[in-house]
This record gives sequence, C-alpha cells and structure tokens, in this order.
Amino acid sequence: MQLGDFAQAGDRPLRVGLFGIGLDAYWPQFDGLKDRLEGYVETVAGKLARPGVEIVNLGLVDTSAKAIEAGHRFRTEDVDLIFLYVTTYALSSTVLPAVRRAGVPVIVLNLQPERSIDFAAFNRMADRTRMTGHWLAYCAACPVPEIVNVFNRSGIEAHQVTGVLQGDPHVDAEIEDWMEAARVAHVMAHNRLGLMGHYYNGMLDIYSDLTAQSAAFGTVVDFMEMDELASIRRALSEAEVDKMLTRIEAEFDIQPDCDPAELRRAAATAAALFKLVAAHGLGSMAYFYVSVPGHEHEDLISSVILGCSLLTASGVPVAGEYEIKNAQAMKIMDAFGAGGSFTEYYAIDYDDDVVLMGHDGPGHTKIAEGKTKVRPLEVYHGKVGKGVSVEMSVQHGPVTLLSVIERDGKVELLVAEGESVPGPVLEIGNTNSRYRFDSGARAFTEAWNAVGPAHHCAVGVGHIAGRIEKLARLLNLKFTQVA
Repeated sequence: MQLGDFAQAGDRPLRVGLFGIGLDAYWPQFDGLKDRLEGYVETVAGKLARPGVEIVNLGLVDTSAKAIEAGHRFRTEDVDLIFLYVTTYALSSTVLPAVRRAGVPVIVLNLQPERSIDFAAFNRMADRTRMTGHWLAYCAACPVPEIVNVFNRSGIEAHQVTGVLQGDPHVDAEIEDWMEAARVAHVMAHNRLGLMGHYYNGMLDIYSDLTAQSAAFGTVVDFMEMDELASIRRALSEAEVDKMLTRIEAEFDIQPDCDPAELRRAAATAAALFKLVAAHGLGSMAYFYVSVPGHEHEDLISSVILGCSLLTASGVPVAGEYEIKNAQAMKIMDAFGAGGSFTEYYAIDYDDDVVLMGHDGPGHTKIAEGKTKVRPLEVYHGKVGKGVSVEMSVQHGPVTLLSVIERDGKVELLVAEGESVPGPVLEIGNTNSRYRFDSGARAFTEAWNAVGPAHHCAVGVGHIAGRIEKLARLLNLKFTQVA
C-alpha cells in the first residue's frame, strides 16, 4: 500500500447509484418486456462494477412512488454519482424525484440493445402486440429529450452517454471516463492537504483562496509547523536514517560528485517528512520556508527535495513555493494515475518548435524518462541553502498539462495536451523536459498565458483532457482546453 493510500484508508469507497426506468403500464400489455429490460439493467451494473467501488443498483423504477423511494435510498446509501439507464419510454416523473432528492451528478445512459433493429425480421412478426413490445425494448432515445428538458428546468445538469448497450467502444470509454472522474472527485473530497511554511514572498500569482479550494474540491487543509518536522527529525534513530538512505540509493541514480554527508542529511529529512505525513494523514502537501542562516529550520528546508520527490512518487504530491493551487493540480493528476510533476516554463527552442519546462525542487520520479539523477548544487536559485537535488525528464510520449486557476472567487481548470519529446535539456539538477504542441510553441505559449493561470502547472503522462473535463463537469467548475 502506498503512503497516499494509507492517508485515505479510512475513507468510504466510491458509491455509484444505478437505476433503470420504465413504464408500469407496459408490463401487463407486453409479455416478457419487463424481464428483458431488467436484464439490461444488470448488464449495465456489470459495466460499472470494479474494485474499490460499491454499486447501489435499485433495478427498474417504473412509478413516481418508486422514484421517491429511490431518492431516499440513494441518500441513505450516500452515493457519489448516479447512472440513469433509460431502457424504454418512461415518464419524467419516474426520474425527477429520485435525482432531485439524491442531489448528486447524474449520467443519462441512452443505450439501445443493438446497433439497429432487424427490420425484416421485425416486420415478419405476425403478432402486432409482440411487435410493439419488441420495439419498446429499443426505445431508449424516446424519453431522453423529456428528461433533459425537466432537468434543465430543475437546475440539474444532464450528462449523456449515447450508443449501444454492448460492443460499443465509445460507450465503454465514456462510462470508464465518467467512473474515473467520479473516483478522482471522491479522492479530492477526502484529501487532506498539509501546508508548511509560507508563500514565496512577492510571487503574487500563486497566492490562493483556501476557502474556494475547499468549496470546489472538498479539500481539508491542515497547517503544520516547521518545529514539528524538526522535532521528528531530531528523534530519528540511526537505523531509520540508514533505511531511508538505502531507499534513496535504490530509487535514484546518485551522481558520483554527491557528498555522502549531504545524502545522509537528505535521508534524515526524508524520513522525518514521511513520519509527518503519516501523523497528519496527508494526501498532498505544499511548502516553502526561508528561516535565518544557521538555524535548524534552514537545515531542514534546504534538504527536503529528495524526501518530497519520494512522497510525490508515493501518492502524496508535494508542491514547492507554497503553490497550493498546483498541489491540487498535482493531486488530481496523480489520482488519475498520470503522475503530476511540478513544472513551469524554462525557455522556448524556436529551432525545434518545443517548449522547455521544468522546475527546481521535487519531481515525480515515477513518470521520469529513465532513473532520476541526484546532483549536488552549490546554490538553490532564488532560495536558501545548497545540497542535493533531482534531475529528470518526463517520459517521452503523450502528456497533459493541468493548471488550477482562481478567478472571481471561483476555481477553474485549464488543460493542454502535448508530447514529451527527446532532445537536449539543461543538466542543472532540475526537472527538465521538452514539450511539443500541435499548435506550435509560439501559439501554445500565447494561448496558455492568455487564460491567465499562475506560472506553475502539473504535467502528467498520457492524454487525459477528456477525463479532466468530466471531473470539471461533476464539480461544476469552468473548464478550458488550449491546443
């Protein structure tokens, strides 16, 4: 179990509600129709089932009275999301009471059993009652306008998935994306964000509205003291430091010019950081500190990079410079399984049409291209201290950039998809990558900047803008994607 998993081990699992809708007047008229539709609901339940998720399947709801009871049941079961499967024509009165009382996002599944009706076979049926019953099993599309109309008039946003019940890659991908977005929303709602130190003085764009962050994501904020970290480090045994040093030597490519004393100092601070995170049950963290020359806190803050990198790779993303918004972005990316490494512009290579991005301080070593190097630095540019730092590039291939933005008291999400490409980088003991975008380096840079994010963002592997957009829709956040 990763530390990030440990930090949330007491959380309730993601709970997903499911109900199908039908019309009770049909059942005595059309023999076998209800059983057929109930079977389709079970098929959907199978599509939703996965480890770590509880499915609350209420079956077929066919009256307004049952819809009211469904709403109570969903609230009692504390579902995070509801999938509404439209099996055939049904009255909107069998939908609204359930969804309104539940008060959670709803995905409307407009899925028919096959790609098309076999018209020749259908028209050969001698019994017109049987013909009508067979048609009604394909009639999922019929009530969807009615349902969406009622949702719109009730202030309920309707998210739709349209297609075929089985064998439709689009439907399967959409359901997977919605489930992943709901899972990440659940992670964020149960995340405890630790803050230690203070903002980088004068870096106005990174200052954050913690209330807005908690309102948007459900984040619990925990303010921590440098004194606690110092106390933990002082109490470490030599064996604990040895164990962390062994881990560092195994997980990093230690360069030969690294001072063994600096590595041991970093190992001691790393061991203390892991204990601090466990004690507070943190799922993410942001930090920055200066202290005064010669103080114990200066020694601490100048030796955190390896420990923070290890934490980031263990499911507890750590953002430097007290960049709270980017700690949130990194946590989102990590929860999606994409990594989420702290980054900012470094330069533009106009000859190769790529943007160079990286950052000093912690990196996400699990998404590195090759083993992350540890190099000695004589100075941390713009910060106090010296010692060892990490140098890595993000894995070559598709990447997604995410920025969490605050504007007018609201939180927004900004994303871009690109590619991490090979090529020369600055070997300065920092994270450092080359990114190519379809629109070109110049156009991308202007488009990204025009939205107005802070200068930091999180980069993760893979193209997941679609999933992040669904997360934004579930959380009712503005979403912007630039090419």
